[in-house]
Amino acid sequence: MNLERNDHPHYLRPTVENLSQAIFTVNRHAKTAPNPKFLYKLKQDALQKLIKEGKAKKVGLHFSSNPKFSQQQSDVLVECGDYLFHLPPSKADFEKLPHLGRLNEHVRNPKASLSLNQAKKLLMFYTGLKENQEQPEHKKRQYEKPVFKKLGESYF
Repeated sequence: MNLERNDHPHYLRPTVENLSQAIFTVNRHAKTAPNPKFLYKLKQDALQKLIKEGKAKKVGLHFSSNPKFSQQQSDVLVECGDYLFHLPPSKADFEKLPHLGRLNEHVRNPKASLSLNQAKKLLMFYTGLKENQEQPEHKKRQYEKPVFKKLGESYF
């Protein structure tokens, strides 16, 4: 892949190391973002593509540290470069991957020196995802004054 200087943000090439740092940065910011859906989608698509290309691998299943509805839940542990990530499992993952039990809280990913903007640009370039700037889900309704009828009048 021949990239020109203007084709890619800050001259970052989509190497396994750069991509894993970008995923780490996006994942870290998604945990506190006001609308994390796009960031998690970016992470998931990038990891799925890396797995498909053989640049990352699924290691096994871990019990989730934050299960939904207080029920036991598992996540897929994915190794990408020097980093480890979790993804939601598919049915096939439960059949193919070993269960590793509880997450080891002492294992930490290395620090990444990438800004969120750089990380998002790199992952968007790599996956082809576009960020939708508009948020149509949260439209504010126009305030309407209440209508009061005189005593005895019909509301219809």
